[in-house]
Amino acid sequence: MTLHSNNLVFFDTEFSDLDPYKGEILSLGMVKMNGDELYVELEHEGEVSDWVQEHVLPHMTEEKVNRDEARERIAAFCGEPKPFPVALVPQYDMVYLSKLFGWEHLPVNWYAVDFASILFANGVDPEDYLERNDHRLIKELGIDMGDVRVHRAIDDARLLREVFLKFAGI
Repeated sequence: MTLHSNNLVFFDTEFSDLDPYKGEILSLGMVKMNGDELYVELEHEGEVSDWVQEHVLPHMTEEKVNRDEARERIAAFCGEPKPFPVALVPQYDMVYLSKLFGWEHLPVNWYAVDFASILFANGVDPEDYLERNDHRLIKELGIDMGDVRVHRAIDDARLLREVFLKFAGI
């Protein structure tokens, strides 16, 4: 696969509810092509869905930062020129990143590279990436998931980078 740019940032967010009208970002993990990482957990006192309570909150053990501090850290990490964001399902990740920054102040390019679409276009069922299908693709690529805590944003971003690089033959 030939990349348009190497200025990529692999990212994942966790949020309080799948409904973007109700939910807020809880955590964000970013990993650059060179392996540099950023992980932030945000203060949140609102409601969370039952699914988030069970699958996300147990992994959130870091010191929480307010939204202003999170924006500063994320913007500084991304830098200039703005990287192209890569996410497994960017529709949700970009909505929650946009809710945090506003569209006009995004620290990344305004559109995201959709890894699920790349898989689909290459004849791979994107569902094979997921936990419910026993991470079939990840296992086929020979990636060890021993230390991965699924639904912890930084672990998901690290995993996405590793899968992307192996899948792309980089």
